[in-house]
Amino acid sequence: MIYELRVYHAVAGQMPKLLARFKDKTIPIWETHGIRPIGFWTTLIGESNHELTYILQWDSLADREQKWAAFQNDPVWHQARDESERNGPIVASIANQILTPTAFSALK
Repeated sequence: MIYELRVYHAVAGQMPKLLARFKDKTIPIWETHGIRPIGFWTTLIGESNHELTYILQWDSLADREQKWAAFQNDPVWHQARDESERNGPIVASIANQILTPTAFSALK
């Protein structure tokens, strides 16, 4: 099992739209592709309160590549993304890391 840590930096003032897109559009589309989110967090104390951080669980790098590509090419996703950004971008930047658990990690 591997995990992907992703951090979305929302455009100032656009965090509510980003959260709504994940809740109402992105997560349901992920379900159709077998993408497994572990959890989502917003920054309470830190450098920016315009961040959405989440973790996805994958069986392997090949599993991630196949499912993420299918999601990225899904026309339903393209429509949802385009609708949410029709008045301008809501995401300023995205950072991600692929993580592997340690022997003593609660998540394996």
